[in-house]
Amino acid sequence: MKKLISSKLGFFAVALVLFWVKTYLIYKYEFSLGVSGVMQEFLLFFNPLSSGLIFLGLALFAKGRKAGIWMIIIDAILSFILYANVVFYRFNSDFITIPTMLQTDNFGSIGGSIADLAKWSDLLYSIDIIFLIGLFVFIRKNWSVQRIQLRKPFLVIAAGVLAFTINLGLAEADRPQLLERTFDRNYLVKYLGAFNFTIYDAVQSAKTSTRRVLADSSDITKVENYTKSKYAKPNEKYFGKGKGKNIIKIHLESFQSFLIDYKLHGEEVTPFLNSLVNDQEKGFTYFNNFFHQTEQGKTADAELILDTSLYGLPQGSAFVTKGNNTYQALPAILDQEQNYTSSVFHGDGKSFWNRDEVYKHLGINEFYHEDFYDMSEENVINYGLKDKPFFEQSMPYLEDMEQPFYAHMMTLTHHHPYLIDEEDATIDPAETGDGSVDRYFQTARYLDESLEEFFEDLKEKGLYEDSIIMIYGDHYGISDNHNRAMEEITGEEITPMKNADLQRVPFMIRIPGVESEGTKETYAGQIDVMPTLLHILGIDAKDYIQFGTDMFSKDHKEFVPFRNGNFMAPEFSYVDGKYYDSETKEVIEEPTDEMKEMHDTVMKELELSDEVLYGDLLRFYTPNEDWEPIDESKYFYGGPKNDPKTDTKAEEE
Repeated sequence: MKKLISSKLGFFAVALVLFWVKTYLIYKYEFSLGVSGVMQEFLLFFNPLSSGLIFLGLALFAKGRKAGIWMIIIDAILSFILYANVVFYRFNSDFITIPTMLQTDNFGSIGGSIADLAKWSDLLYSIDIIFLIGLFVFIRKNWSVQRIQLRKPFLVIAAGVLAFTINLGLAEADRPQLLERTFDRNYLVKYLGAFNFTIYDAVQSAKTSTRRVLADSSDITKVENYTKSKYAKPNEKYFGKGKGKNIIKIHLESFQSFLIDYKLHGEEVTPFLNSLVNDQEKGFTYFNNFFHQTEQGKTADAELILDTSLYGLPQGSAFVTKGNNTYQALPAILDQEQNYTSSVFHGDGKSFWNRDEVYKHLGINEFYHEDFYDMSEENVINYGLKDKPFFEQSMPYLEDMEQPFYAHMMTLTHHHPYLIDEEDATIDPAETGDGSVDRYFQTARYLDESLEEFFEDLKEKGLYEDSIIMIYGDHYGISDNHNRAMEEITGEEITPMKNADLQRVPFMIRIPGVESEGTKETYAGQIDVMPTLLHILGIDAKDYIQFGTDMFSKDHKEFVPFRNGNFMAPEFSYVDGKYYDSETKEVIEEPTDEMKEMHDTVMKELELSDEVLYGDLLRFYTPNEDWEPIDESKYFYGGPKNDPKTDTKAEEE
């Protein structure tokens, strides 16, 4: 036995077993993959084998002791990839993709989140590497300096290929069209493994990069036909009622709707927002069945969806990977149709999510980023500028904007890991024992207080009464990795359907001169905001490629697709391969043709939106005879206006 382990193949076998066991344990205890049934459990256990055989087997081609060194290096690289996914998954409930890795400009701003997500117990995931190093040092003197017979590593690689073939065959039998319908990465990792998924993702990324080159003007026709067929006529009560009014769009970072009217320790967590929802005299209409539809792009996805009525990409952020695309976005449309000026206010670095480039393609006139704010230590926490100084310091810029304007105010403090200075905390944390969940309520209260102060400033400066004010949540704040704590908070078991329910985020809007409708039960999503706002301003949305429909229209389509192919609707919903009664939350054992047709429609809609982005198809589309394509060279986002060296708009040549 000792002699066997001392050999190169014996050392390989030890490395393979350790890698296999570690990977399986991480699958089981770090990822929520929704494993059900004997077949899925077997595949979860089996799928690391093919990766281990192929990748570790490559080291057997090396001569002498180099084989052991390369085995350790390959094992360490695979372990790093796996652990990176563990940390990423703890917040995102998702896996790293190639487009995500290309978003390197974001890494400097997420250090706090990464530090919070890493645990001291994670050091256990390196024990196998340390053991292999020690074993190698002990047995290497017994190794020949010659390369082992080539047929042996070839047999090992062949065994890995065979294992993968068996794995894929069983996976396709249990989940047909697994590789054709890949909106849900959980399925791919569950059936094929994290390493095979990474390879698959790299292949898919390479394929999508060629789609723009191969696209032509005929590709936009089927997209146009679909969006025209989905179009919902405007509601006469609202059409044009906001024409000429300023628009102030307030972005609530990581804010989920369960916070509305929620009480912690007997106190309302968000008393100001609650008052906007519950007091109709304040003029806000609140949609309580409004869902975020973001994926890996999170905040950037929300911006894209709201301003273009296109879905984010299934992998990575379109802001980063498709930042140079042609867009026909809300800021540009409002400028060309009604002479609006537009701006984004965000107390963070201008290059985060590639904003300083993609905003040019959206037609945004001004971008007030960290260079415009006092970013001294007392004003900053976590990702950037605290919300209270953010709103206070934004007001002079807002006042100075040429009217009518479209202003997008992006908050930051209520962001994972929900850090807050002691003097800013006006409510005690929750007591679940989960730090992120417990602090979540404190930063939500701080955000609520900052909004109240901002509203007072708007009224004092005379901007409140003559402005459409729109408030929305961008994405979830608490992922399903915190289900135990959330069960304490909600008092309910967090089933897949309940988790889908929790993807509701606030959407409320006040239109000057239009009476509030109170709380509307309409099902809607971020994709529906753009056509809704266009109709409020008196601009017919039918000219533009949009996948959403007017939320106030009688013809509004009440199904809300999620990026992974799930959807929510008033009567029935689809979550993780099962249909549910939306009211009782019970599984529907025998889905109707109507349910299946809606699922097919959702998949078609997501695929068509992807075609628009991957193929850059809007370069072939002209909405109307007056439309002028955006010339991004006219936009420049430098420093403050009072600095003559950094004017905020480039001179036209």
